Amino acid sequence: MPEIRLISDSGEQLGVISTLDALARASEQGLDLVEVNPLANPPVCKLVDFGKMLYEQEKKERKLKAKQKKVEVKGIRLSVTIAENDLNIRIKQAEKFLSKGDKVAIMLQLHGREKAHPDKAHEIINKYLTLLNKEKIRVEQPIKRQGGRFTCLIAPKN
Repeated sequence: MPEIRLISDSGEQLGVISTLDALARASEQGLDLVEVNPLANPPVCKLVDFGKMLYEQEKKERKLKAKQKKVEVKGIRLSVTIAENDLNIRIKQAEKFLSKGDKVAIMLQLHGREKAHPDKAHEIINKYLTLLNKEKIRVEQPIKRQGGRFTCLIAPKN
């Protein structure tokens, strides 16, 4: 790699020069020689303060990370013998979670002899979903059976 295309720290093109001349310029100015595009012919290098460049890059990444909203999956457990009032409380909980933008996993576990009536589990989860405001939710994962556990994932509609 005897020659490279050099760019100054201000972004101005300095032309195609030898690698040794570029390194000499970098040390004169107290900067580092950083390869920007190794695949170009000749390779493109830039005179920059490497520590400052890394700091700016890290700062941008932190800013982007701060803007992201992490979506959580909140769980709500139901049972076959759930009372009407308890069901209403679970609905209020789900509405609170959905209003914050979180997803809600609805779980219903069948125990012992309840396992003989999986239709009851479907019935209770469907009743729960109808009591929730259908215009405000979207079902991401329909009711799924895994052994004695029934799960359903819902998210707020956007």
